[in-house]
Amino acid sequence: MDTIFALATAPGKAGVAVIRVSGPQAFAACEKLSGGVPEPRRASLRRLRDLSGDTLDEALVLCFEKGRSFTGEDVVEFQCHGSVAITSAILRTLGQVDGLRMAEPGEFTRRALESGRLDLTQVEGLADLIESETEAQRKQAQRLLDGAIGDQAEIWRRDLIRAAALLEATIDFADEDVPEDVSDEVLALVAKTRAAISEQLRGIDAAERVRTGFEVAIVGAPNVGKSTLLNALAGREAAITSEYAGTTRDVIEVRMDLGGLPVTVLDTAGIRETVDHVEGIGIARARERAQSADLRVFLVDDAPPELEPMPQDIVVQAKADLRGEGVSGLTGQGVGQLVSDITDRLKDQAAQAGLATRERHRLALARAISGLELAEDHVRIGGMQYDLAAEELRNVVRSLESLLGRIDVENLLDEIFASFCLGK
Repeated sequence: MDTIFALATAPGKAGVAVIRVSGPQAFAACEKLSGGVPEPRRASLRRLRDLSGDTLDEALVLCFEKGRSFTGEDVVEFQCHGSVAITSAILRTLGQVDGLRMAEPGEFTRRALESGRLDLTQVEGLADLIESETEAQRKQAQRLLDGAIGDQAEIWRRDLIRAAALLEATIDFADEDVPEDVSDEVLALVAKTRAAISEQLRGIDAAERVRTGFEVAIVGAPNVGKSTLLNALAGREAAITSEYAGTTRDVIEVRMDLGGLPVTVLDTAGIRETVDHVEGIGIARARERAQSADLRVFLVDDAPPELEPMPQDIVVQAKADLRGEGVSGLTGQGVGQLVSDITDRLKDQAAQAGLATRERHRLALARAISGLELAEDHVRIGGMQYDLAAEELRNVVRSLESLLGRIDVENLLDEIFASFCLGK
């Protein structure tokens, strides 16, 4: 396998930059640049030189032997000064060493997958961790990176292999000393696994919202104070405000962190009957986005809301600066309580999140549930269909292995790793 290298920290000026090298020629490259190979996992201050002997920088050099590194290969990290000129010179020198080439996006992590250091859900967790903006996203990504799905899937896999083995023993050794009726134990194992997978399926929607962000739509009649409230929530002039109705013609979005949750607050066009074609488009978009949002905040004045609030939605009196109650984006009255109410409702939704976070996970788990239901049907019919039940259980195990990236995912890998930076 090629030996690869890349800058592992962000490009540009910094106090320290890390350049990573991985592969069979990593230690040889280290010796060429630093004059030796430090003891594995012990940082050593070395002078780095180019191939002609000129000094490049003084850097900490850290080596990890095969099987004890992130990629599972021999790895060297050069922790140098974070000058653009220095990192460019070191990268240029590494490119001149025989057997070395620049890494492709995500190639270090892909090698960690191929060497068995990570499963595919852990890879996805690492990608989510790098992209995380809020505490809830960080915690969710860390659970994936720690192998939470893999640990759970291994329990399911072990129980299903046991169930299949019981069925196959009954088929293959019917005349020998094996249990004649294994259906009760098999059905118990299948039911236990199906319940656990179903629970994870139910939590995917909430987990995916934690990963990508919740949407909260501010809804109300024209000129009721929606844009002013959005500006108060954002702490800046995100939307144009005016005493004239119909100012907001499109959906305005502001991203924020509420209680550790990623939230996009939407300011929508005032909902009313109109003959203005452009305003009508804005109102149609407002209805569409409001209906698809995770939570709606209805600002009401004198008239009832045009849309029907759902049980989890918040209905609050607008223009508290004039009425004395409710919320006012102009003075800030009631805004703190509104933020608290929004946060509490979204936290209730987030509390239902499971370990699985992506559509790929949903499909693999749904296939597993379907296979378990078929296996149960075959077992209940009796011994003549035990072979069909055993095959369904093997198919479920394969679905779980595809979830972890062990089989049938080659077509997904390029897309997944393309989202990683070069040094990862």
